[in-house]
Amino acid sequence: MLNSVKKAQSIVGSNNDGGRPENDFYPTPPAGTLGLLKVESFVGNLWEPACGDGSMSKVLESEGYQVVSTDLQPRGYGTQGDFFFYSSLLAPNIVTNPPFRLAQEFADRALALGCGKLALLCKLAFLEGQERGNWFPRTPLKNVYVFSERLTMTRNGEPQTGGGMIAFAWFVWERGYSGKPMIGWL
Repeated sequence: MLNSVKKAQSIVGSNNDGGRPENDFYPTPPAGTLGLLKVESFVGNLWEPACGDGSMSKVLESEGYQVVSTDLQPRGYGTQGDFFFYSSLLAPNIVTNPPFRLAQEFADRALALGCGKLALLCKLAFLEGQERGNWFPRTPLKNVYVFSERLTMTRNGEPQTGGGMIAFAWFVWERGYSGKPMIGWL
């Protein structure tokens, strides 16, 4: 776990490469969050630890959830804070669109903190790879919900024409779940 936190801190603190926005800031369109809420509900408050400009938090709040919103960068919404430095949960459930390159570290950290239910919006490609192929069965991954229509995720929230080009899915872990994950479509 400590190695995951150190790795995440070094990635977050590193300069950007490949033309990606700093800290992978791609705000979640409302349809992304609403899609999750069509298939999942949460008991208790939510923590959005990569809230950015509040895109996801605002939708969750409009649907009746109490949301604690934090982000590494001050983007005009929530409280500034590094998810990897919190020593306890700020709410029993976590719902977020983490920087893709840190998605596994976000999941590990949330589960280590004792999160009851964790929902991460990730590229569908998050399912791939030998490391994650060995990692997923050791976690309480319960559901994967694939978007049938691609979401349009825009760099730094900038306007974009046309539809999305990348397949996304919600990955949902639930404390105490054992068994194979189920797949569904949104």
